Amino acid sequence: MATYKVIVATGDMVEAGTNNSISITLVGSYGESRQTTVPFLFQPGKEKSLSVHCGQDLGPIVLIRLHKWRLFLEDAWFCKDVRVTAPNGTLYRFPCYQWLEGVTTVEVREGSGKKLVDDKLQILKEHRCRELAARQEAYRWKNFAQGWPRCLSVDSIFELDSNIQFSCIRATNFTGFLIFQGASHFLSGFLLRRTSWNSLDEMRTIFSRTQGRDIGGCL
Repeated sequence: MATYKVIVATGDMVEAGTNNSISITLVGSYGESRQTTVPFLFQPGKEKSLSVHCGQDLGPIVLIRLHKWRLFLEDAWFCKDVRVTAPNGTLYRFPCYQWLEGVTTVEVREGSGKKLVDDKLQILKEHRCRELAARQEAYRWKNFAQGWPRCLSVDSIFELDSNIQFSCIRATNFTGFLIFQGASHFLSGFLLRRTSWNSLDEMRTIFSRTQGRDIGGCL
């Protein structure tokens, strides 16, 4: 009997947790584990620990599968990463950083940065092919107009997978920050200045330089 210690981490952003059921399968070079359920109550920024028991040593862990299914209502989950400690003490890290929606299974490779030529196992070669096909399906291109650069073949960003869409929360925070900074410099320039402006050109020069520096810093 081989026992693997697993830690599943949820992202710390708003609504990253889920009430849906999550289970995990470990895939090693010698075989794979049975599907094991992760304890409930996934909360943002928290980790879940569990033990995965196998009848034999799986060898180096090269892949994990995260399975998500809903009991009643859909509740998306953002997985940060998964860490697996083998019986011999070897630690394997699986960076995920993506949303799982609906009833789905997501495969995550061990985060050691392998190249195509490094994939000796057939299961890794097949995973790379499936990943490439999924990306080609997600990033389809079309001609917007004759002579124009090509663009994504969608009518709205909401047609894209949630992992591709730009975060609405992030966009709101970014826009709010720019408005706040612009208002701060506007008030600083007009309310805190102790001397008179020499000309309108001086005002334009100072404000254009200040705003440009702030926006550049944010980007």
